[in-house]
Amino acid sequence: MSPLILLFFVLAYFALLLGVAWWTSRRADNQSFFIGNRNSNWMLVAFGMVGTSLSGVTFISVPGAVGDTAFSYFQIVLGQFIGYAVIAFVLLPLYYRLQLTSIYDYLGQRLGPRSYRTGAGFFILSRTLGATARLYLVVKILQDAILERIGLPFWLTALVILLMILAYTYEGGVKTIVWTDTLQTTCMLGGLIVCVAYLLQSLDLSLAQSLASMDASGLSRVFETDPNSRFFFGKQILAGAFIAIAMTGMDQEMMQKNISVKRLADSQKNVMVLATIMLGVVLLFLFLGGLLHLFAAQAKLAAQGDALFAAVVLNHLPAWVQLVFVIALISALFPSADGAITALTSSFCIDLLNLQRRSDWSEARRLAVRKRVHLGFAALFLLLVMVFKWVNNPSMIGLILKLAGYTYGPLLDLFAFGILTRRSVRDRWVPLVAVAAPLLSWLLDSQQRALFGSYELGLELLLINGALTFAGLWLLSDSARHSST
Repeated sequence: MSPLILLFFVLAYFALLLGVAWWTSRRADNQSFFIGNRNSNWMLVAFGMVGTSLSGVTFISVPGAVGDTAFSYFQIVLGQFIGYAVIAFVLLPLYYRLQLTSIYDYLGQRLGPRSYRTGAGFFILSRTLGATARLYLVVKILQDAILERIGLPFWLTALVILLMILAYTYEGGVKTIVWTDTLQTTCMLGGLIVCVAYLLQSLDLSLAQSLASMDASGLSRVFETDPNSRFFFGKQILAGAFIAIAMTGMDQEMMQKNISVKRLADSQKNVMVLATIMLGVVLLFLFLGGLLHLFAAQAKLAAQGDALFAAVVLNHLPAWVQLVFVIALISALFPSADGAITALTSSFCIDLLNLQRRSDWSEARRLAVRKRVHLGFAALFLLLVMVFKWVNNPSMIGLILKLAGYTYGPLLDLFAFGILTRRSVRDRWVPLVAVAAPLLSWLLDSQQRALFGSYELGLELLLINGALTFAGLWLLSDSARHSST
């Protein structure tokens, strides 16, 4: 298909998003931006969060990784289901009871002001790196598929996409995103189903025949039974549970949508519906990855990894499937980027600038500051996307999970320490512990062959990082409940 025609449909899709944004952001204020006035429909939040949880990296990297790791990624998803249950029945009741706008305010109430700012700071670091890595991957695919052929440079593509995201999140924030995420999740899942159906037809295989072919090619193995492997099922399931707790339950981007729902019971239903849908959707992505590798073997394609999906669709499938793919890809891009910029703006304003507590500021001044912060994060996103282009990692999902292991560990165990113990921590030393734990984890990771021999550290790095944080907090604490500085 002509790149100009594809570009036309991309712009038409964006115009639809702008229309939704205009409709939902009328009379929006800071409370609309931060928590949707606590009036979001739980079913819309649950469905829209599927798109946010998956992102463009899942859309591209999970199918591409099947050639190397088969269906073993599903082990992580099984663990995530357990983690979502912990979020629904442990964390959400806490957040609702305290009526939090920022979930990191809990750390301030329980441990002290420096713990509060440390938690918010690690969220900002984690979400900024993760979201820009996801954004980079999709921008790269769009650049290679459409925009490079009409002469647009990569930096301009990234800038235009960020301006698009700003255009529909600038006013409404969460109130808008709940609706746009629902639209985008629908388009992404529709594109996934179309691609799966067409590949089955192209390969002239039934569902049972395709699974048999994948099994014969070693593509459909789910469970890794070697304890020394980084993909061992015990490590993957345990890590998946803690990844969900940290990257969803202790992540302001994900939780601000949940706490925008009026009732706790509806928010809990949202999380468990999300957990159930994710099992089926990720399994479908893995099945798609198996089909892509079968197609690539039949067509003798050299593309692999993150490049495989786009190479098959854009070079070997008909124009209408290419159009569906591009719209689905954009739909996978926007929920992870728009929610991240909105959540980072919320956290920075509420947690670091104390915007909601500045009674001496007028509403107009608070609104102006929030908008400037929003623009600042968009500029930072552009800079980091260019950094990821320079790094050019072959598998972005591996890089994102690695970054999460370093940055979410301290956040995970700050919450764990507050919830699981009744001890008071010396608050002024908490930032030092939170920085030291990832550095020690990096040292273990970099020297793992010398330290552990054939045993491979994988996603359990998150648990090691968290355990080091917890141990440091314990050493700096006493048995009294109240925090001391």
